[in-house]
Amino acid sequence: MKVDPTMLSFDIAQRIAHTVLEEGRRRGTAPLTVAVLDAGGHQVVLYRQDGAGIVRPQIAVGKAWGSLGLGFSSRGIAEAAKRFPGFFDALAVASDGRMFPAPGGVLLRDGSGVIVGAVGVSGDSSDVDEACAVIAAREAGLVPEPAVPTASA
Repeated sequence: MKVDPTMLSFDIAQRIAHTVLEEGRRRGTAPLTVAVLDAGGHQVVLYRQDGAGIVRPQIAVGKAWGSLGLGFSSRGIAEAAKRFPGFFDALAVASDGRMFPAPGGVLLRDGSGVIVGAVGVSGDSSDVDEACAVIAAREAGLVPEPAVPTASA
């Protein structure tokens, strides 16, 4: 897994966050919270819409942080957690509970496949959270993982 922690600019992170919120408004979602992290897991931007719950920032960061920590989307983490619950129980302890295993955490890659960060979204259904993140990543010129939102979103 190639990682470059210097590649995700503040401007791109802001564009991703704004696009997530715009897509949410277009879809009529519940209030969203979006976190964009660089490849080192550091928060670049965090936006919480009016009316979003007080724990939504931690969930959004947890979805993105877990994706970076394991190198795949939070949807993949949720699926793996079902197959290997003992491992993920231990992982929750080892990560001080920072990972949130539900769809909505999307890896961000540049055109050459280098991970430049992750975006986490929380507030609506997990499938819709993920769809907003995937669309925003693509519109920012990055390659999201997963590459397409689920059909139910």
